[in-house]
Amino acid sequence: MKPRLVYVTVFVIAACGLGYELVAGSLASYLLGDSITQFSTAIGLYLFALGIGSFLSRFIERRLAERFIDIELAVAFAGGTSAAVLFIAFGNGAWFRPILYFEIVCVGTLVGLEIPLLMRMLKDEIEFKDLVSQVLTLDYVGALVVSLIFPLLFVPKLGLIRSALILGVANAAVALWSTWVFRSRLAAPAWPRARAAAVLIVLIAGMFTSEQLTRLGESQIYADEIVFAKNTPYQRIVITQNTAGFQLFLNGALQFSSADEYRYHEALVHPAMAAAKNPRRILVLGGGDGLAVREILKYNDIERVTLVDIDPAMTDLAREFEPLRKLNNSSLLDPRVELVHDDAMQWVAEANRIFDVIVADFPDPSSFSIGKLYTTRLYEKARAILAPDGAMVVQATSPLFARRSYWCIIKTIEAAGFNVRPYHAFVPSFGEWGYALAAPREFPVPNSTIPGLRHLDGPSMSALFQLPPDLGPIDAEPNRLNNQILVHYYEQEWHRWN
Repeated sequence: MKPRLVYVTVFVIAACGLGYELVAGSLASYLLGDSITQFSTAIGLYLFALGIGSFLSRFIERRLAERFIDIELAVAFAGGTSAAVLFIAFGNGAWFRPILYFEIVCVGTLVGLEIPLLMRMLKDEIEFKDLVSQVLTLDYVGALVVSLIFPLLFVPKLGLIRSALILGVANAAVALWSTWVFRSRLAAPAWPRARAAAVLIVLIAGMFTSEQLTRLGESQIYADEIVFAKNTPYQRIVITQNTAGFQLFLNGALQFSSADEYRYHEALVHPAMAAAKNPRRILVLGGGDGLAVREILKYNDIERVTLVDIDPAMTDLAREFEPLRKLNNSSLLDPRVELVHDDAMQWVAEANRIFDVIVADFPDPSSFSIGKLYTTRLYEKARAILAPDGAMVVQATSPLFARRSYWCIIKTIEAAGFNVRPYHAFVPSFGEWGYALAAPREFPVPNSTIPGLRHLDGPSMSALFQLPPDLGPIDAEPNRLNNQILVHYYEQEWHRWN
């Protein structure tokens, strides 16, 4: 046995071990929301399970090399299939969390057994201080490498199911490799070698069917037929189709249904256009589907619409996916529309142009990465680039299902120095939905709009600003970047309805 060859094994198993937990944490965040809680729980359980595995290793006293190979194969199979299992389990509701935590503890315990067994096999060949320093150094380096590759390559290019399978293949390959590295310690190398080859074949076959596995898992989540699905560096985009039309989901959350999106987008855009004086230069933050831009381009005097969306895959979809391009009237192909692919907060902070209307059409604040786009910091920066007689509108989740979250957004915009008029609209796919119309000055309730809209006219626009008692103000703190209280409100309130 050559110790240097074993160090390669240490590097691979460390990388794979952390990789499985990143898969579990990402998938839990994707399906359950609240990424901080999900990753904190996943990593905490994983580290605890590592300790369990390390403790249990003391009870393995004979045939260490064979036991190590068996453990590698168990890690490969359990970790490699974990994403597919969790996707399918999510469709069964209450079983998802127990299966998630079982997977994390199972994989963590098995990984916790690996390094102690390796060190015991090497202790007679390498001086103890060198053994500890070299093994632990490679262990930490392997974890660093996978933590960098995971967000840059695995998730955007391969997806979670294929990423987990590739990690499993790496573990199974280590097990097969180990039947030669430790052959002098194996009574009958052929049997461990055959087991390793079998697991490796199964996982490689899974890689070639990963897209089908992904579709199978997502079919448990989405009620309708999936007609488009894509991983991007920022999100999972899924489009489903039914007899009423098609629906767009981002990270499992419905963004719109083609059957009734006009109600949402008319209510989002036209009150702000009516509140601003002579709106010609419009900034849209988010809204990469082009539907808000469609409504803006109904005004003849528009000179420029700047759309800032972080994900180029979303704007490509809006321009190239025929059903969506037809729905948005090819709005993103209009020469007056400027596309910017950047983080909205950073772009607004650095912008040196003045806009007459700002439309903030972000997804709901279900995670801290999105919640930062609803903070006083962004609204203060937006106020600095808004014309004195301009207006800003913010989609602000449901004032019925997430009432405190809604009023938190209102309070946050006010804390940034805006005058705010809250309003709501009924969108069948979502129910009662809330918005905030804001301006750096006092302004009346808008009571007129352009003709030809499907949902709004002057009287119905005015009616949007009449909130019944069950949607009225309640106490809430402003959402600031250092605490993001909005994400906590949102998680607590929507959890009641899930």
